[in-house]
Amino acid sequence: MVKTKFKEVSNSHKLKTYIAIPRIFSKIKGGYVMVSSELMNEYKKLMEKSKEIIIFDSIKSLLEWDMQTKMPPRGILLRSQQLGLVSQIEHKMITNPEIGRLIESIMKHPDYDSLNEQQKRNVYLVKKFYDEQTKLPERLVVETAKQEAIANEAWKKGKAAKDFSVFKPELEKLVELKKEAAEILMKVKETPTPYDALIDIFEPKMTSEMITKIFNELKTGLVSILEKCVSSPKQPDVSILKRKIPIEVQRKISKELAKFIGYDIESEKAGGRIDETEHPFTTGYYYDVRITTHYYEDNWASSVFSVLHEGGHALYDQNLNPEWIYQPIGSPCSAGIHESQSRFIENIVGRSREFWLYFLPKLNELTNNAFSDVNLDALVHAVNLVKPSKIRVEADEVTYCLHIIIRFEIERDLFADKVSVAELPQVWNEKYKDYLGVKIENDSEGVMQDIHWAAGLFGYFPSYALGNIYSGQLLAKMEKEIPNWKEQLANGNFNSVKQWLTKNVHSYGNLYDPADLIRIVTGEEINVKHYLNYLNEKYSKLYGF
Repeated sequence: MVKTKFKEVSNSHKLKTYIAIPRIFSKIKGGYVMVSSELMNEYKKLMEKSKEIIIFDSIKSLLEWDMQTKMPPRGILLRSQQLGLVSQIEHKMITNPEIGRLIESIMKHPDYDSLNEQQKRNVYLVKKFYDEQTKLPERLVVETAKQEAIANEAWKKGKAAKDFSVFKPELEKLVELKKEAAEILMKVKETPTPYDALIDIFEPKMTSEMITKIFNELKTGLVSILEKCVSSPKQPDVSILKRKIPIEVQRKISKELAKFIGYDIESEKAGGRIDETEHPFTTGYYYDVRITTHYYEDNWASSVFSVLHEGGHALYDQNLNPEWIYQPIGSPCSAGIHESQSRFIENIVGRSREFWLYFLPKLNELTNNAFSDVNLDALVHAVNLVKPSKIRVEADEVTYCLHIIIRFEIERDLFADKVSVAELPQVWNEKYKDYLGVKIENDSEGVMQDIHWAAGLFGYFPSYALGNIYSGQLLAKMEKEIPNWKEQLANGNFNSVKQWLTKNVHSYGNLYDPADLIRIVTGEEINVKHYLNYLNEKYSKLYGF
């Protein structure tokens, strides 16, 4: 925390100072310090500019939400123009020279050090974003926004047709635009490679070299656990998960899950909603955070875990420090920390025996006793099946990160010009055979299974695996502070877990970079061992090794 001391000066000097430069008090840990009103006026102007940008961005996110949920197919060309114009306006707002003037005025002010930690972090975050965006040509920003909308629609058509060639030309255009941006941002961010500049957008201060080292250690541990699970004679009966449950009933299950985790979608003060899309996602800000899911009549568990996953994201967004709303620090820390919250709720909570001890009776009630013959431990083993598969979002905890490592390596090579867009299906299929031992039959279950590349989210995928690693560290810390959390969960009490996550993660917002936040909360650097220990302990019991 920032510590500021008063300088020892005479009373007459203090009086002259107050007359010459009026001051106000700024709260910091341990007391208050005096800050000149001139400096605070400049700071408030900067925060007003930041607020306008944040609100405008929330409008843009609603257009994107509508595009995925309610927009009719013919609306795509108009929507691409809308998003292009909105991105152009937003870019003008972000790169307004007045923001640059305010940043310089604040940082060069003789009283700059009297700002508290939160204020300095706000200035830092605005400056970082301003420096990056001012270097990106408006033409590039607009073209990229339009192309993302067009590529998104091409991806939907190509996936439905199981044909990458439908998606390929639009993806090629988008990749070229992203490469151009990455080259520019690499110089601004001073990253080793263009791809590192994209990673930094989602996971600040992380590099592909650091991630490669972390993932290599992770991969070794995962493969060891995977081999033990697959070779074990104690295998689950997964036919339980294929029982046909009407989609209307699954919607009721989703509402019950939302109620359990405290994600309000029904009351007069509700700040959330659940809609249906091809690929589940979460979007929103503080008081309006929306999630989506996808229902399969013969795979009811898919929506259960996607609702818990996206619900974890929503809880993070809704429980950020309310005092920091519209400020840069009042935003999530990183995509990886965000994923740590969604994976924590989906897996550590949602796939635990204690959760199903509580929720199985509820499931029976909602499905007219469709699972009355199901043994609790058989269900728990089924939802924790470990088996190499083709689809990331359906992957188990042990193999999930291998899916991410494949995507990370492909992205890294794509932006290093070692792989072309045309080669993506072949490279993808080869890696799935080598890493997971599965054969990809078509492009829909292969290279086009994710929406991320169509949305231009290159550099995002590593955050999923980092989120798992963070969740393991957070779990190890939480268990020391709430040793009976599982007993509470078995009784239907999720509040203690939710409150712990809010206090130790959500409330910090973007006050720290992800690696710093993990160190502050857990007392150590990024450590793969906790996640591997969690997996080993859990799956050794399930598979008897």
